[in-house]
Amino acid sequence: MKIKNPIVEKCCADPEARIYGGKYYIYVTKGNVTVYSSSDLENWTEHENILAIEEFPHVHKCIWAPTIIDKDGKYYLFFASNDIHSSDEAGGIEIAVSDSPPGPFRAYIEGSLIGEFHNGAQPIDAHVFRDDDGTVYLYYGGWRHCNVCRLSDDFKRVIPLTDDSDEMFREITPDDYVEAPCMLKSGDKYYFMWSAGSWELGDYHVNYAVSDSPISGFKGAKSLLETQLPVAEGPGHNGYLYLEDRDTYLMVYHRRVPGDAVPYHRYLCIDKMNISDGEIKPVVMTNEFEL
Repeated sequence: MKIKNPIVEKCCADPEARIYGGKYYIYVTKGNVTVYSSSDLENWTEHENILAIEEFPHVHKCIWAPTIIDKDGKYYLFFASNDIHSSDEAGGIEIAVSDSPPGPFRAYIEGSLIGEFHNGAQPIDAHVFRDDDGTVYLYYGGWRHCNVCRLSDDFKRVIPLTDDSDEMFREITPDDYVEAPCMLKSGDKYYFMWSAGSWELGDYHVNYAVSDSPISGFKGAKSLLETQLPVAEGPGHNGYLYLEDRDTYLMVYHRRVPGDAVPYHRYLCIDKMNISDGEIKPVVMTNEFEL
C-alpha cells in the first residue's frame, strides 16, 4: 500500500489517531471537531461537526486538540475550549461521549473536567493513555508546563495519582516543552512525546524522552521530528498508530508547506516511526511511502 502526504487536502491540525473495529480514525482540530476514517489508510472519509457543541453552554470560543478513549462500547472524547488564561474563566478540558467512533458526541458531565490552572499549566492539549494495568492517565498542558493526572473508572473526575497519596496533578515538564503531550508504551518503556517551538512557525517540532514510569522520570529532550526542506516545515502535535499485524508504528502529525505564512495552514500527514533499543529513531517526512 502507498500512503501519500498530506493524506487529505483540507487544512486541519492536532491529530489524535485510534483503531476501532478494524478501522482507522484520526480526530483533528477543524472548526468543530472533525474525524477522518479509513479502512485502508489510503482513502479517507470526513465526518464533520461530530460534537454537539450546544450541550456545552459554557463553551463560547475556540475548541481544539481532541483525544479519545473507549470503554465498554462507549467512546469518550476530550477537547480544549475557550483558550482560558485564568482559573476564573469558564472552559478548559471538556469531555463528551458517543456510542460510535465518528459520533455524534454529547456532553458527558456538567461543566469542564479540568477548568483550573495547576502547576502553571494551561488546561489544553489533553492526551489520554491507558496503561497495561487498565489505569487511564491524562496528560495535558500549555504555557510550557505539562501535568499528568489519573482518571476515575468512569472518566468523570480526576482521582489521586497513586493509591497511597492524595496528589492529584503532577508536573512532569521535560526540557524544551511547549504543548501537545503524547504517551506511547513499547515493551517496558514509556516514550513521552511533545511539541516545542511556535505552532504557527517553521520552528515547531517534536521531542521525546524515555522513562520506566508513566508519571515520572522524563529527563532531557531528544529531537524526533523537525523541519525537513524542501518537503515540509513546522511539523508537530502528533499522535500515532500501531499496526499489530505488521509490528509497525506510524506517526500521525500536522505540518506546514515551506514558505506559507498563514498560521492555520496545517496539513495532516502520516510517516513511519521506528522504535528499537530503547529509542525512537528520527522520523523522516515524506510526500509518499510504501507501507
